[in-house]
Amino acid sequence: MRRAALSGLALIGASALVLSGCAAAPDETPDASGEPSASDFLACMVSDFGGFHDGSFNEAAYQGLLQAESDLGVTIKGVESKAAEEYVPNIEGLISEGCDIIVSVGFNLATATRDLAKENPEQHFALVDSALSNDDFSPLSLDNVKPLLFDTGQASFLAGYLAAGVSKTGTVATYGGNPYPSVTIFMEGYAQGVDAYNAAHGTSVKVLGGDVFANTFEEPTAGQTLTEGFIAQGADVIFPVAGLTGQGSGIAALAHDGVLVIGVDADWFVNPLHAEYKSLLLTSVLKGLQISSFEAIKAAFEGSFDATPYIGTLENDGVGLADFHDQADAVSAELQGELDALRDQIVSGELVITTGGTPTAG
Repeated sequence: MRRAALSGLALIGASALVLSGCAAAPDETPDASGEPSASDFLACMVSDFGGFHDGSFNEAAYQGLLQAESDLGVTIKGVESKAAEEYVPNIEGLISEGCDIIVSVGFNLATATRDLAKENPEQHFALVDSALSNDDFSPLSLDNVKPLLFDTGQASFLAGYLAAGVSKTGTVATYGGNPYPSVTIFMEGYAQGVDAYNAAHGTSVKVLGGDVFANTFEEPTAGQTLTEGFIAQGADVIFPVAGLTGQGSGIAALAHDGVLVIGVDADWFVNPLHAEYKSLLLTSVLKGLQISSFEAIKAAFEGSFDATPYIGTLENDGVGLADFHDQADAVSAELQGELDALRDQIVSGELVITTGGTPTAG
């Protein structure tokens, strides 16, 4: 079976399991200097809506916490947020429990993380999917907060090019959960990829839903309704950027011949949450949530934590496309070659993908 060959990310989850199974157990006794053992290090994480089993970004980040437990031998604690009002008390609770690092998962937690980091300058944080900013939206940097950012516009550009290349109807679609920069970056990159395909091939593939949002990351029925509407307008490749809501796109695709879905954040094909429609998954746009969360925890554990933002790109395998799996035959060798060439151009800097959500290190 031909694979996407666009990123090493698709192997991260499997590799982590293999490595954790083979690695020697960490030393859990104090050393001669009296330093605490690995099990005395408490790594914590607080989720956004959807929880740690959303089959998307919360769950992918949570895998990094689980990897820290298995590979490093540290103690872990995860807290799920069910409502925005829980962000502050959830983080405060973890601070009071003595967490050595707290990973806040999602753009929504940025303000709570910022404010509590200011109040607790000795507490280490990693913030997923958002940089810090002041109330006037000017950039902010704190020595105890490490942003974990991802240039998913790069990988989404490839996904849009791919979608346009396999579409039989000449119409594809996307939608988001909410209009956050970490969401719209996917959607804009996807649309730019479709435009690039049209320019290269003289086609006129349309993109529906570029400004459509379900206003939820937790309701598959909302995603199903939106997807049914796109299908009615002729769309045959759907890219939901909406967490658990995206399940609805897969459910809708099952009822319509020839409709494919592109997953988001993690490889949906290998997640049981998406098993019912996994044969209809063209690919997934990958975000290195597991490895970046794990590495932030590992740095804090080893005493090398710093606040320099991590930015996942195609070059460092922090973003990418998953394997085509059951849809490998839908992707011609010619189209695969074009995707490989475009990836190389992005990595070299010859082709720059810029969206409103493109992260910067500043």
